Amino acid sequence: MKNSVTRAFAQAKLELAKVIFPTKPQVKQAFLAVVIVVTFVVLFLALVDLIMSSTVSAILS
Repeated sequence: MKNSVTRAFAQAKLELAKVIFPTKPQVKQAFLAVVIVVTFVVLFLALVDLIMSSTVSAILS
């Protein structure tokens, strides 16, 4: 049991050594891209909601 746990930790350490972590500029660029995409999606959904709610209000009035 102890041997398998030790082996698992050793394998995890080896796999973690293969990971390439992003640099600070890469993180900043990805963050900016996410903020821009989310902003556009929010604006698009707000516009669709406004159009649909005004259409339904016009139909029901």
